[in-house]
Amino acid sequence: MGERDLAQTWTEIEQKLNGRPEPIQGMDVVYQFDLGNGGTYRLLLQNGTAQVKEGAAENAQCILSMGTAEFYKLLAGDLNSAAAYMLGKLKVQGSLGLALKLESLLKQYRFE
Repeated sequence: MGERDLAQTWTEIEQKLNGRPEPIQGMDVVYQFDLGNGGTYRLLLQNGTAQVKEGAAENAQCILSMGTAEFYKLLAGDLNSAAAYMLGKLKVQGSLGLALKLESLLKQYRFE
């Protein structure tokens, strides 16, 4: 998933999740992504829909902090989140279980 505009990537994430909502059915969670110089985004999964917004969330249950390179690896399924966490390349605030669930959720979609 080459380096490209993050806003475009987030639009693609929203479209893919909403285009095949079965994996996100029944989820009610707010993820926040702090991507360093790439900015802060939040992913809201609720009632089988995905919504992406820019900026921090007051009610995020899981905040993931990583660089944009790690973010693209996560989307591509190439990031071992446990190893990245241990190496300090990924920081998680809130629910670690939700962070792990996100990784397995994203693997159900193809991001290139």
